[in-house]
Amino acid sequence: MADFGVLSLLPPLVAIILAMWTKRVILALFAGVWIGGVMVSGWNPITGTTQTIDWLVKNASDSWNVKILLFDFLIGAGVGLIYKSGGAFAVGRALASRVRSSRGASVMGWLLGVLIFFDDYTNTIIVGNTMRPITDRTRVSREMLAYIDDSTAAPVAGIAVVSTWIGYEVGLIGDAFSKLKVDLTSVGGPYGAWAHSVPYRFYSILAILLVFLVAYFHRHYGPMLHAEMRARTTGKVLRDGAKPLMTTEVDLGVPKEGGSVHLFVWPILTLIFVTLYGMWYTGGGSEAFAKGGLREVLGNADSAMALLWGSFAMVVVAFALVLATKQMTIEEAEDAMVRGMKQMVIANTILLLAWSIKSATDAVGTAPYIVELAKSAGISGGWIPLIVFIISMFISFTTGTSWGTFSIMLPIAIPLAYGITGNLGPEVFASIGAVFAGGIFGDHCSPISDTTIMSSMFSGSDHIDHVTTQIPYAVTASSVGLILYLLFGLGIRNWAILLPIGIVLLVIAWYVLSEWYGKKYGIPHGKVPVYVAED
Repeated sequence: MADFGVLSLLPPLVAIILAMWTKRVILALFAGVWIGGVMVSGWNPITGTTQTIDWLVKNASDSWNVKILLFDFLIGAGVGLIYKSGGAFAVGRALASRVRSSRGASVMGWLLGVLIFFDDYTNTIIVGNTMRPITDRTRVSREMLAYIDDSTAAPVAGIAVVSTWIGYEVGLIGDAFSKLKVDLTSVGGPYGAWAHSVPYRFYSILAILLVFLVAYFHRHYGPMLHAEMRARTTGKVLRDGAKPLMTTEVDLGVPKEGGSVHLFVWPILTLIFVTLYGMWYTGGGSEAFAKGGLREVLGNADSAMALLWGSFAMVVVAFALVLATKQMTIEEAEDAMVRGMKQMVIANTILLLAWSIKSATDAVGTAPYIVELAKSAGISGGWIPLIVFIISMFISFTTGTSWGTFSIMLPIAIPLAYGITGNLGPEVFASIGAVFAGGIFGDHCSPISDTTIMSSMFSGSDHIDHVTTQIPYAVTASSVGLILYLLFGLGIRNWAILLPIGIVLLVIAWYVLSEWYGKKYGIPHGKVPVYVAED
């Protein structure tokens, strides 16, 4: 490998700058891969292009990668069946049958968002469409519904044990450590490393908690206080002159009437249990457990294969149920599956390019250069999570993509943290968690994020109103996250200590801000009244 020095930063920098400038993540990632190909080809653009294609082919045909790509397509097919059959909306109707107050509707939206943990896109579609008539009836503003929808999309899917995100996240972690030739058996394999990082994803955890606080207690601040007071006192769930992004079901069409909760519950339970059994089976089962416990099982497990088995079983069960209940014909079921898979094309394209830009940065030596730069600057491992969190927040907010941010930052953060510390300690896991948390910050609140746009769309909210009312809450959660990473850098490395501190700080910040804004705008304590709808 040639020593490119500072030029080894070109592939990720090109990807970052182009993503910020053009707002086109696919184009930006491809350009980053292509620049890397040109560099390793002696700056020859022709041979650099063939090298780029070679990386794409190798990553597309890699055994692990193929499993993840197929997993995503199968999840899309399963989600298509569940959505189109009306099963998801049947769950919403069942949960909302007795909701009559603004508090009940707000908390129900949060709960439904947490339950739809397996995919952020599906979350925004189901929560927005299911809860909109309920929140309208109970005078909850569309801005608040969009905030609930958005706050339980990426933040929840990113930390869920089984989701469309898990394969991607585990794959990035596993690939980064394999490049370093680090054995992850002691922590339970790539999946175990992922699990160790979850408690350090402070932003995601705090964002989910904050939306529950404002939903239950009805204490608000910033523009959301005005929006909620307007809705309660006038019944206007949209401000005068608002231009809501109207809901559309372009990809899957309108769900069928008469859907049953069984069409939702059994496929999802199948996905979870088959995936867990697949990890147990591929990890050696009882023999491995007797040898080294659950950590030994997870360390040997083929999580990509387990996820593939789980998603396939999900599709089979969903397909069988919609036919057995005569909710859909074979033709309708097949169409829903195909349309569901189409929804994953963009995600899989980003995924393939993400793997390929890692090949490019590895070829030009980006990570080793940054590690040496950090060592020479005297940066200790404890400060890396804070640094990568700030950078990841910036990239994700300006580009609107969390997955693109993960693909750029993880191949840098993991070698940097491990290279400085030399062990699989809290510094490494906190750095992984900081990348994921920072990336989800942008996915959650950037005005150009797909899930932010979809939350506005399916909640029937004015998009700018959604962004402006949500950002103060996102900034609150991220600010507390920054404090926790700062404390980590100062020496408090135990998440069991940091997370409770963060929760206390979050509650204090929420309380103080609602008091201050309430006093400023003449609304005592920033608390809007609870509205109870008449039968």
